[in-house]
Amino acid sequence: MRRTRGGKNRGRSKSRTVESRWTEVDRYFSEHLLGSDPILESALEASAKAELPPISVSPNQGKLLQMLAQIVDARSILEVGTLAGYSTIWLARGLRSGGHVVTLEVDSKHAEVAKGNFKRAGLQKVIELRLGNALETLPTLFAEGRAPFDLIFIDADKQNIPAYFEWALKLSHPGTLIVVDNVVRDGGVIDPDSTDPSIQGVRRFIEMLGTESRATGTAIQTVGIKGYDGFAIALVGDNDSQ
Repeated sequence: MRRTRGGKNRGRSKSRTVESRWTEVDRYFSEHLLGSDPILESALEASAKAELPPISVSPNQGKLLQMLAQIVDARSILEVGTLAGYSTIWLARGLRSGGHVVTLEVDSKHAEVAKGNFKRAGLQKVIELRLGNALETLPTLFAEGRAPFDLIFIDADKQNIPAYFEWALKLSHPGTLIVVDNVVRDGGVIDPDSTDPSIQGVRRFIEMLGTESRATGTAIQTVGIKGYDGFAIALVGDNDSQ
């Protein structure tokens, strides 16, 4: 019987080919549906120059966030996890006139890069960046009466997503849209025995959302320039919402 050589290498090559195609398709959509945007491109360049991790949302995902803000006619948006402010700019562009974004960031270096990006985008007056641990900042926002927010985007450390989601519900009103990024984890979300705190955090959140009477939700798997991942969307209702 003839043996086939290099099976594992061919498997890896095929995987790289598939991922390359995902990226090519993503770029095709960006080119034809988004076009060039010097402000957003400069935000990514500033992030790379400062050696921040390359984990911002993709351009197509950013446009989705903007459109979701427009769909809910958002006057107030909360973002948990600023990084360089790339997604924040997309969100701010979706605000109705007179609206504002509050974005939370724990890392001072990230915050400084983001502030520069907001200024270049001409959005520094509508974006408020709060520096500090979000698990401390979120209760402060609640105590200050800053709620409710119309759209909440959670894109921070995944092990704490359940806590962020609980605070998001407290800072919401019926009709608030909550978007949680990176919930597929390259498929790792289905592994109950994973020792990865991020995967376990996502799993706890998904299980919370599935039994939450105050909101209904779904999750979408995605492929593209960010690889294999996905996001969850929850719509807040009243206490009897299902």
